[in-house]
Amino acid sequence: MAEQGGKNGTEGWGHYLQYSLSIPVVNRAFAGRSARSFTDQSRFAAIEALLQPGDFVVVEFGHNDGGGALLGTANYTDNGRPACPGEGDETCASVLNGTAVTVHTYNWYLLRAARSFLAKGASVVVSSMTPTNPWETGAFVYDPPIFVGYAEDVAETLEAEEEESAFVNHGRYEADEFERLGKDVVDSFFLMDHTHTQPEGADVAAKAFVKGLACGGSSLSRYIVNATEDIPGVCL
Repeated sequence: MAEQGGKNGTEGWGHYLQYSLSIPVVNRAFAGRSARSFTDQSRFAAIEALLQPGDFVVVEFGHNDGGGALLGTANYTDNGRPACPGEGDETCASVLNGTAVTVHTYNWYLLRAARSFLAKGASVVVSSMTPTNPWETGAFVYDPPIFVGYAEDVAETLEAEEEESAFVNHGRYEADEFERLGKDVVDSFFLMDHTHTQPEGADVAAKAFVKGLACGGSSLSRYIVNATEDIPGVCL
């Protein structure tokens, strides 16, 4: 999602979102961050400070949030990114740079951020993480990581609270488009590793997000410049 993705010629899909919306897009994603580190580095707080009533915030994490089962175990060095396993208020004790810290769950970090944005009068779109290359083994395989379900849980919690929010299953929409494009095309998107895409792949990812947005009925979809039928893919 971040500008320039993982470097080395890759690009984040957030860069291309501006071409599908009629309102300004400010990309505050930062490479290599998780919901936890984005919180601890006050990056969510910086976004909150900029918000005006009527703004929209797209929140998508997952690629850097795993590894929480090792928190607090012997010989494990916490890098500040893993979330504590669980879906609610579970916590894990860890040590970060020599200091004892309490680590929360992925859901806890996202809900905390989303509620702070909603309190400023913004609307929130919770988006599931993009897939790694589903053609990597030679056959198409998309097995949604646990954080896809967690993101949907967060969106459902906000919906139950009757908040101005929506969920986009970005991972599923993008995986479906990758299946349609085929192995050779998709492999050309992943020249550095199986996670970061070349600009062409980032453009596909952005369009997949917009497709999910258009199909899902988020109020942000009012600003899509393409007709739903003009965006590749089908509604889930």
